[in-house]
Amino acid sequence: MAATDQTYLAEDVIDDFQCEALRKHIVNTSGSIGRKVQRYFSSSNFLVYRLKMAHQIKHINKKLNKVAADRHNFGLRINDSDNHVVKRRELTHSHVIDSDVIGRENDKHKIIDLLLQDSDHKILSVIPIVGIGGLGKTTLAKTVFNDKSLDETFPLKMWVCVSDDFELQHLLVKIINSASVSDSAPNVIHQANIKNLDVQQLQSHLRNTLAGKKFFLVLDDVWNEDHVKWIEVKNLLQVGDEGSKVLVTTRSHSIAEMMCTNTSYTLEGLSRKDSLSVFVKWAFKEGEDKKYPKLIEIGKEIVQKCGGLPLALRTLGSSLFLIKR
Repeated sequence: MAATDQTYLAEDVIDDFQCEALRKHIVNTSGSIGRKVQRYFSSSNFLVYRLKMAHQIKHINKKLNKVAADRHNFGLRINDSDNHVVKRRELTHSHVIDSDVIGRENDKHKIIDLLLQDSDHKILSVIPIVGIGGLGKTTLAKTVFNDKSLDETFPLKMWVCVSDDFELQHLLVKIINSASVSDSAPNVIHQANIKNLDVQQLQSHLRNTLAGKKFFLVLDDVWNEDHVKWIEVKNLLQVGDEGSKVLVTTRSHSIAEMMCTNTSYTLEGLSRKDSLSVFVKWAFKEGEDKKYPKLIEIGKEIVQKCGGLPLALRTLGSSLFLIKR
């Protein structure tokens, strides 16, 4: 397995461990609601120790990720046979409920401004959104993708979940299918028929689909660090109208740099206020939080330990919702 695959897999395992351990601990702890939640924050709690260790492991993983990014300098071979061993996560889609998104309005407007900037006569510009897992990169990309202010500028909008599948043939099919849905065209190439078309035929189909159109393409959850593969895909996209844009979500700054772009957007954690709003939304029914002032105070402690990560806030809020029932 490639070094970066090991790193990303370790990060995913740690993410799952943290969220599940926190959830189970809150649900299973005996006593009143207040004691159930407060007991979690005991400094002697073994779970807290394990979570601290998990953060240390993540720090080590970052160092390993740096080594992986420099692997070519050490003459290490990449084993293509391992490309599909690691399952990243479930496939994403472009639908989002705006009321579920908290604290990202400013980020959304900044990215939209980047998308609408003058392209300096470039046919294609790439804008990566970079940040650690659980920050809400995909959710942010969804809010941007669905914003009506982009519809007039980009007549063709496409959403593609990439994950670890950066094989050219599969990626071409996904882009063509998304374009076909956006255009309401009847001829969609389904994954089941992929063997009926070779890469040359797919390239031709893609050129015909994008030619002369100013498009906006989201490539969500990109893990590929193979520069040659990226350039190959980018070159195939250079057939649209001037000012076409590609928005990429990725955990890796090295991937953003590989894409040869001067503009990337580093996503940060939510503010303390927005973090509490996310927690309350998932922990209580609408308006119910006013009945539990003590739990809100405990919630503020929880928020401090979540580092502004929407995923952690949502997981812990949902756990509190369950133990109140």
